[in-house]
Amino acid sequence: MNKFIKKTYINREYSWLKFNERVLGEAVCESNPLLERCKFLSIFTSNLDEFFMVRVGSLFNDLLNNPHVRENKTELTPAEQLNGIYKYTKKIYEFRARTAREIFVQLKKEKIKIENVRLENKVLSKRFEKYFQKTMLPLLNPIILDSKHPLIHLDNLKMYVMVHLEHGSKNFFGILPVPDKYEKLISDQAAAGVTIITIEELTYYFADKVFANHKVLSKSLVRLTRSADVDTEIFSVDYESEYDFSKLLKGKVASRQKLQTVRLELSGDCKVVKDFLCKHLNIAHYQCFTIKNFFDYKFLFSLDKYLPIEKLASLKYLPFNGRQIHLPKNNSIIKNVLANDLFLSYPFDSMDAFLDLLDSASTEKCVASIKITIYRLDKQSRIVEALRRASRNGKDVTAIIELAARFDEENNLHFAGILKEAGCTVIYGVGNYKVHSKIALIILKNGENISYITHLGTGNYNEGTSRVYTDLNIITADPEIGADAVNFFRCLSMGDLNFNCNKLLVSPKTLKEGLLQKIKEQTALAKAGKPAKIICKMNSLTDLDFIKEFIKASSAGVKVYLIVRGVCCLLPGVPGKTENIRVKSIVGRFLEHSRIYSFGNENSEIYISSADLMTRNTEKRVEIATPITDGKIRSKISKMLDIMLADNEKASYLAANGKYIKKSEPGESSQKYFMENMV
Repeated sequence: MNKFIKKTYINREYSWLKFNERVLGEAVCESNPLLERCKFLSIFTSNLDEFFMVRVGSLFNDLLNNPHVRENKTELTPAEQLNGIYKYTKKIYEFRARTAREIFVQLKKEKIKIENVRLENKVLSKRFEKYFQKTMLPLLNPIILDSKHPLIHLDNLKMYVMVHLEHGSKNFFGILPVPDKYEKLISDQAAAGVTIITIEELTYYFADKVFANHKVLSKSLVRLTRSADVDTEIFSVDYESEYDFSKLLKGKVASRQKLQTVRLELSGDCKVVKDFLCKHLNIAHYQCFTIKNFFDYKFLFSLDKYLPIEKLASLKYLPFNGRQIHLPKNNSIIKNVLANDLFLSYPFDSMDAFLDLLDSASTEKCVASIKITIYRLDKQSRIVEALRRASRNGKDVTAIIELAARFDEENNLHFAGILKEAGCTVIYGVGNYKVHSKIALIILKNGENISYITHLGTGNYNEGTSRVYTDLNIITADPEIGADAVNFFRCLSMGDLNFNCNKLLVSPKTLKEGLLQKIKEQTALAKAGKPAKIICKMNSLTDLDFIKEFIKASSAGVKVYLIVRGVCCLLPGVPGKTENIRVKSIVGRFLEHSRIYSFGNENSEIYISSADLMTRNTEKRVEIATPITDGKIRSKISKMLDIMLADNEKASYLAANGKYIKKSEPGESSQKYFMENMV
């Protein structure tokens, strides 16, 4: 019996590991072009790195602070969850190794050979030796570890070569940091193709030359993973004395490099190196993983330059640019939106329409104010430039910037400073609640008359991710939604979360209660013998209150369809409990990111939201769910949901045994359909 599954529940961490397996499955899928399969292998590895930093790091905090607490679905303790995670991860590593070998065989057929000196035990070419001697060796910093020089601080996810040395009658260790200021890949071109070696493999191979005055007994590439669990939701902050949250956050981010080690990866089973590091890093052997191929696969994103241009087209997805929204001529985009709601489905529609709206608002005389929430921004943000321009043009600009967007803290601090310098009002969130909502408000003034244009979306204000994440957006001049947006920004600027809106559902106060009520209404219809239906699309489902209501709805006869890309803690197909629930996950070219909540059969009520059905979103964050009031847009979203429910090509279905399966029936990829067809 799988201890990660209990009755109608699935453990969150186990469900996430199964999701990442589905990502790795795309690296195996031969219908994907070869270089795209390479990218899925890299994404899988990056996902796993973050999982250990964040989720495993959090469980170790629980183990330290409250070891007897039990997870609220499968009732596992932190120790039981950690034990299961480490065991299951070893299986996933084996899957990754097989996948990598298959991909490298295919790359070799394309005349690209990825050198792995640890596995092949071969002599490298003169080209690589010359590069090492001339370019690398002068800048390497080898360190001998002894009583005067104990183990140096090892940075998170940085590569090192650990060397067990003998000199005279003494044995000791040396450590050689792999340089990170060089090209990641070094190549040797020949008539038969190109041979590529990573910088860490080259450092490992020639480590003997660095420690030439010692006898090398054994050596190993090593990489450790540190906890990154410094989330503001667990900060203990005195808001009277810690008046500058930005300074506090800078210190918290810097502390990540000093947090506890949660994983140690080593090349080969070098026992003496493993024992030494486990002792000095205070970790157990079960936290160690033997890596046969590579530690990360980001270098696979750089293979394009080693292939002729005529080859690339067959090895990658065909280029895709989102459709431009064509608006009636002789009207500004502001006038068009005032007349009709605008619907954008990224990446199938371009983000340019929203960016053009902001650009126009930054210069139009009728615009008095622009307000926006910011969670993640592109490195080169056209949005920031529009806000700066608006402020210079005398508009009142307010940006609520969430500094604690994990791993984007420094980027957000940077943009907060830029906006402050431009004269914008910058607010750093609300207490211990992350502001994760995606809302922008443009206030127009014509004499004494005020009107509003409100943008609400499911994804970040990030030009880069708008091209690779699926997200839904509405831009509306609905006066009630505009008034709700005014109330939202006014209350958040005062740190007040205890407010109501007429149309918008806002967490932590009304979003959860409002969506739960919609589920209950469908349950009541089913009990009365009337048609009832629920379709929900999200990234993750973990909130126990929602899970229980879905189970009640299923028991009453409601047809419940859940499209959950990642973590799903609800087990479908259990007789008498969840037999009316279907769960599917879509993993494809684009990252499924939109959150859609649909209730009813004909003329269903539809909300789009920034929130997943996770307790952190519904209770610990400021999120928004907005109703789709425009009938045409509602019909479009309903059709999109139907197309996603019919997707058998890139979808996996969650079975009653907790496994995800592919259906054999033919079915077109929903993402491919949206690329080729207007909805």
